[in-house]
Amino acid sequence: MGMAAATASALGACGAVAGRVGVGSGSGDGEPVAGLRIMVPNSPGGGYDTTARTAVKVMEDARIATGVQVFNLPGAAGTVGLQRTVDERGNGRLAMQMGLGVVGASYTSKSAATLARTTPLAKLIEEAGAIVVPKNSPYRTIDDLVAAWMADPRGIAVGGGSSPGGPDHLLPMRLARTVGIDPRQVDYVSYDGGGELLPAVLGGKVTFGASGFGEFLDQVEAGQLRVLAVTSEASIEALRDVPTLKSSGIDLVFTNWRGIVAPPGISDADRRMWVDVLTRMHDSAEWRAELAKRGWTDAFVTGDEFGAFLTEQDRSVADLLKQLGLA
Repeated sequence: MGMAAATASALGACGAVAGRVGVGSGSGDGEPVAGLRIMVPNSPGGGYDTTARTAVKVMEDARIATGVQVFNLPGAAGTVGLQRTVDERGNGRLAMQMGLGVVGASYTSKSAATLARTTPLAKLIEEAGAIVVPKNSPYRTIDDLVAAWMADPRGIAVGGGSSPGGPDHLLPMRLARTVGIDPRQVDYVSYDGGGELLPAVLGGKVTFGASGFGEFLDQVEAGQLRVLAVTSEASIEALRDVPTLKSSGIDLVFTNWRGIVAPPGISDADRRMWVDVLTRMHDSAEWRAELAKRGWTDAFVTGDEFGAFLTEQDRSVADLLKQLGLA
């Protein structure tokens, strides 16, 4: 179930890139790269879509690449796009925006295509999760909530904006396991994205919500929601008074991440070209401005490091979903 070790080792050329690759010819003449396509495996407007289109805009504005096409191929929680990526073997001009949700979906959807068969290019960003309750909730701290949850796991409903295997599902399952609750006892209620999750939390249809902190910022600032904890390693600037799970004595760090992979079997030159384009995009002032604007955490890694990260994520997600009977 884990990523094939050979895949990770074969990706060493993705790491340090010697020189810069220029226009599609790879001549190193400094002109923008042309003819690239990025597939988004879900509908327009979602997190993957926003990330891909933001990255492409930066590439265009900074004259790193030109005419990059972003297109959506939704279906089966991202695994339709994953299958298309695997089927495009050797296509060095195509890449797929992906993240933690695709890792889980490859198991829950029983996908024949797996991330082990793709070519990892780069991890771009991370976004911390948040545990939130409505303003009239009796739970004032994360300790209060966890104590009640442990006393009656099936009586505490948690809402998330993703289907089983997605990040909003994995977060409360990992939290439950960390505090000693059998994840199979968790009453998880799935909503179609943050737009449906938010009114459910505000209306008390679930006891608490678990999702990316950005989904809740407006309502937190308006005093309608209370954030009990964030799931990052360190505190978040936008929620500076909110404790992390770790600072509250719960040994869990959880982030929803997004990255880019390519089809299998692409040439070394195309792999270097993609890593170079993404590295220059990451290093630009335009990208730093977007990170600050959107509250994204810079998590850029390429090559063997990203391959090893995917291997670990695949193993961890598979273990949890097997425990839940979903893989």
